[in-house]
Amino acid sequence: MQSNKVLPGCIGLRYGCIETYHYVFGQRELLIAPYSSGRIDSKCTEADRKIREKGKNKMEIRKLETEEKQNTKKLYEEVFSEDSKSFVDYYYEEKLKDNQIYAVEEDGEIQAMLHLNPYELAVNGSKKDVNYIVAVATRESYRKRGYMAGLLKQALNDMYADGETFTFLMPASESIYLPFDFRTVCEQNRSYYDPEEETEEGVVITDAVNADAEEMAAYMEAQLTQSYQVYAKRSTAYYERLIKEYASDGGILKIYKKDGKITDIKIAAEAEEVDGGKPKIMIRIVDVRRMLMSLRLQSFMGTCFTVTDPIIEENNRCVMITGTEFSGVMLMDGKPENSEGTITVGALASLVFGVKTAEEICADGDAVMSERMKEELGKIIPLSRVYLNETV
Repeated sequence: MQSNKVLPGCIGLRYGCIETYHYVFGQRELLIAPYSSGRIDSKCTEADRKIREKGKNKMEIRKLETEEKQNTKKLYEEVFSEDSKSFVDYYYEEKLKDNQIYAVEEDGEIQAMLHLNPYELAVNGSKKDVNYIVAVATRESYRKRGYMAGLLKQALNDMYADGETFTFLMPASESIYLPFDFRTVCEQNRSYYDPEEETEEGVVITDAVNADAEEMAAYMEAQLTQSYQVYAKRSTAYYERLIKEYASDGGILKIYKKDGKITDIKIAAEAEEVDGGKPKIMIRIVDVRRMLMSLRLQSFMGTCFTVTDPIIEENNRCVMITGTEFSGVMLMDGKPENSEGTITVGALASLVFGVKTAEEICADGDAVMSERMKEELGKIIPLSRVYLNETV
């Protein structure tokens, strides 16, 4: 059933041409009506123009039921053909137990999909349930129809409704997700095993098995708590699944022990690269208020500002943030007449995760702030120490 809730103004890219979409959300489906913004790049082909002139393209987005999830495996194997059969079998046996899959169906088949894999994260010492966006894929013959945009928008709005703070992904290309207000916050840094490395005297190296999972979790949880503000919490189940994940692709986790205690854990597998470099992690704020409440402060601060979000309507608000290094953040609804500036939700992510300063965000054109607001936001302790090394 179609509702009358409309989110206007999403910018989409099609063959280098800029188009604007209106997204009309229903309970179980999404209708997309593309129209030209009037700014047509000279590189657009006649075929592109004909696509735009077709008028409304009906697209149904559904969150699949448990018994339907396996129906996406054919699309996964087609789009992610570089993944081994054994890894895909592992993924569809293990990850589908607790994940969510959104799909676009057309011509009687699933033509596009997006997976949400759940993780429990530690954020400034608090536990948060966060979804890792993976396996965003569209069958080649159905691309350039706005399916990915529709899937992302539906998933982001559903995550907001579920009370999530932010989401993250590992992009094949950062440029794909920047228009949706994802921002890069870190590179993955995995520690790989070198059979020729020299080890300290007394260190014993063994292959990890499930019986080691509890001890591995305790060791890594202690290490991560000391060094990082944001990370996926370790548990026995986490390592049992990770051991199985690496084994599916011929990899092994190596445990280093001295005097019977773990001193390190490394990966014996081929190092993963994306676009010739280390995989990156991008984060997208889902709930502005929950995100701000997750922060800590250097000293007393207070400012009022307006956030803009073209995808999650509820994030478009004026907020008053105040607090001290002792009380933490206190948040209230602000009055627009008291606002000291405006910031996009993407720029806010860059700020709170320590990627850019308020001054840099303003220079980029993603925010307008008074000098006082810049000074006050500088009292936020950014979440700059992030360790999100998960693959799927």
